[in-house]
Formats: sequence, structure tokens, C-alpha cells
Amino acid sequence: MLDLVVLSLHFFLCFLIFLAIWRGHKDVDLPSSGAAEMRPDGLILIGREEDIKKSRRITAKVNGRGVVVFYHEGKFHALDSRCYHEGGPLPLGEIEDINGQACIVCPWHKYVITLETGEGLYEGINPLEPSPTPQWQSKGVKQRIHKVTIDNGNVYVSPPDLSVSFDSDYFADKYKNGGDLSMEK
Repeated sequence: MLDLVVLSLHFFLCFLIFLAIWRGHKDVDLPSSGAAEMRPDGLILIGREEDIKKSRRITAKVNGRGVVVFYHEGKFHALDSRCYHEGGPLPLGEIEDINGQACIVCPWHKYVITLETGEGLYEGINPLEPSPTPQWQSKGVKQRIHKVTIDNGNVYVSPPDLSVSFDSDYFADKYKNGGDLSMEK
């Protein structure tokens, strides 16, 4: 009987997560028939600074790949919109402060990624310590971040430098131009 209750609760939670993703943030419509406006210096227009400050986050396509721009504690941050781990939708994640760093927590598997550097973080222990206590550790840079530029009230993102690869590139390519699954499911 307990197994049936646990299984029912599991399916109910999965259904709620599905609804949250399905009704979540939508991609912003950019000018030029779906293509982002590019300046001569290569910067790509994402949106108006005040609009993004109000919404706290916006998604857009940059060279076909999904990018999310967050406004958090007075700073803009941009990174690939799909988590490096399994492609979870980062625009639906919560921002948390971990050891003084602003981090996005993937809504699918709770992977933690710093907004500033794209580092993956995990909580680990050193079993050789007399009384091991969990501490935040780095997995290294896993998520591609994008440079944000503010000019004349507009927010721009630099196109990615693809000469260097990151784990998130796999899912950015998989979901490029609509890919296998959309953000909304």
C-alpha cells in the first residue's frame, strides 16, 4: 500500500513539473523574421535594458542557439539556455546565492551553475577529515557564458567563440533552431 502511495505521489509531482515547464518562460520574438539584429561590431540585440530588468530573465536565439539573459542584483548575465548535464531549461531555474556567488539551479536535476563563470558546483566531503562536513567544490567551467554589453538602453550579447568548447555546447546544438524538444515541451 505504501508503494502505491509513493508511486502516486511521484506521478503527481512529475505532472506538476511538466505543467511548470509547459507553461514556463517563452522565447522573445526578435526582429528580422526570427533572426536577431546584429550590429556591425558583431553584437546581437537581445532586448531593452528596462524590459529585462523588469522580467529578471529573457530567452533569445543567438546564431540559432538558445541563450538566457538574467538580471540579478544589478548585473546582467548570459549563458546557454540548456543545462550542460541533461539539457534542462535554465530559464525555469531558481537563482540562489552559494558561497557569495549567484548561481542558477537547473529545475530538472538541481545542478548548480555560477552565473558569472559557468562553473558547475557540487557539495562534497573529504572522508579523510575527522568529522567531514560538506563544502562546495568546482567541477570546472561546464556552461558556456556569453558577454553582455549595454549600449544606449539596449542589451546585446556577443556571439559565442566556438573555438573553445564547453559541455553545454552539446545541448545548445541539439536544441538549435527548435531541435528535438522546445523549451515549453
